[in-house]
Amino acid sequence: MAYDQDNVFAKILRGELPCHKVFEDEETFAFLDIMPRADGHVLVIPKAQAVNIFDVDPDTLCTLMKSVQALAPVVRDAMDAEGVIVQQFNEAAAGQMVFHIHFHIIPRWADVKLKPHSGDMEDPDILAANAEKIRAALADT
Repeated sequence: MAYDQDNVFAKILRGELPCHKVFEDEETFAFLDIMPRADGHVLVIPKAQAVNIFDVDPDTLCTLMKSVQALAPVVRDAMDAEGVIVQQFNEAAAGQMVFHIHFHIIPRWADVKLKPHSGDMEDPDILAANAEKIRAALADT
């Protein structure tokens, strides 16, 4: 599958679509999922173009994973969660919906069920508040 320059994450990276950014460095970008499965659900993407695990450059994948590993405890702590799920999907049959490689960091609490992926967008004020919590926790590291 060829990389689609018009996928939603490519548009976010180019500044054509808004997002609730929580982290950015030279090679990676992290922001809140607008249809979160849990409060504080973060997406981490490379700035490099790659559809999924099958075509991503190994060095890009290593850099991406370093960001995921660094952000996971920050998201957990910022959201006062008991743990996190880290997920990554490859191809439509596996659940990939945006064809720009990305990892999900989803805060988890023992007694709170994950929200279904229903397509319902979260209230922007809630997203903004959660993004601020994560940015504040990141600033404290």
